[in-house]
This record gives sequence, structure tokens and C-alpha cells, in this order.
Amino acid sequence: MKIETTSKPFKEYRTEEYAKLGLPKAPAIMVGDELIVQGCDIDEEKLEAAICLHLGLPEPEPQKKGILGRLFK
Repeated sequence: MKIETTSKPFKEYRTEEYAKLGLPKAPAIMVGDELIVQGCDIDEEKLEAAICLHLGLPEPEPQKKGILGRLFK
């Protein structure tokens, strides 16, 4: 699996030169050729589900969100 990370100072993502590249607004996450999110953060569970879908794996079980779920990770 190939993972490519591009990181620049935030100001560089807002320049005219960057806009001309046709890349998504930062922050952005792509899985394969699919743009999962741009210009905002993403929930870890949604990202994990998108990666599993791309790899042909079943989606992960939803994490417990209640107080007991957080205590008994």
C-alpha cells in the first residue's frame, strides 16, 4: 500500500499558485483517487471505513460511544 503525505505551512495552501494545481483544499484526505474530505477534519471512524472500503475489507464495527465504552476500551 502506498501512502503519500504532503505537508506545508497553512499559508502555502491558500496561495494562487496552489489553487492553480487543482488539488483539494487543505486539509484534505484522498483514498485512492477518491476525495474523502477537504477543507475540514474527518472522524477517525469514517476515515477507517473509507480505507476498508477501498481495500475491499468489511467496515469496522462502530466504537462504543457511551461512558462505559470509553472506560473499557
